[in-house]
Amino acid sequence: MGGVIGKSHPSPYEPETKLEAKMVEAMQRRACEGTSMKSFNSIILKFPKIDESLRNCKTIFEQFDEDSNGTIDPEELKSCFQKMEIPFSEEEINDLFDACDINENMGMKFNEFFVLLCLVYLLKEDPTTLHARSKMGVPNLEATFETLVDAFVFLDKNRDGHVSKNEMVQAINETTTGERSSGRIAMKRFEEMDWDRNGMVTFKEFLFAFTRWIGMDDPEDEDEDEDEE
Repeated sequence: MGGVIGKSHPSPYEPETKLEAKMVEAMQRRACEGTSMKSFNSIILKFPKIDESLRNCKTIFEQFDEDSNGTIDPEELKSCFQKMEIPFSEEEINDLFDACDINENMGMKFNEFFVLLCLVYLLKEDPTTLHARSKMGVPNLEATFETLVDAFVFLDKNRDGHVSKNEMVQAINETTTGERSSGRIAMKRFEEMDWDRNGMVTFKEFLFAFTRWIGMDDPEDEDEDEDEE
């Protein structure tokens, strides 16, 4: 029970990239602080407030989409980091772009850009980045990112930096005590998050699932919103 890992007994989950390993380590550090979430429902209840903050966040995306083609390319992202004074190396920026450009088309859509900024928030506990977010005119963005980190910590019961099926079932059961459907609900939510079907959900996978839950990754919805404005 001491948690000793030998070479002949590898961890059931091994990060595939250096960036992913950093995300797991950062989440493990954050998990030590605990979570204010009491149930999965408490996460859902925060959706409207988070959604409002995300729509405000789109001003940042549009500002750095310099050619107004609806995506941010690697050069635009580097310009974004420079103007927001986020102290990432070129290698780190490229790694983040590759991790969040899920369509691998060298163009980052709004939902991908949001996930990237949230990963930056997790990875860089730096006053400079906090100052940068405030400077960009989205004061609620930091609180939004912290809410999502807090939600993931709630799901990550053993604080190992990722969420397993059993942990998801436990989180749902805490919300729907005595309901027979709780297991099915947990599996559905887990499958929506576990994109690579490896039985473990990373913070990045959780974030992309979240953008789908609130309808943020539907370009047609975004176009309709813009037309209404």
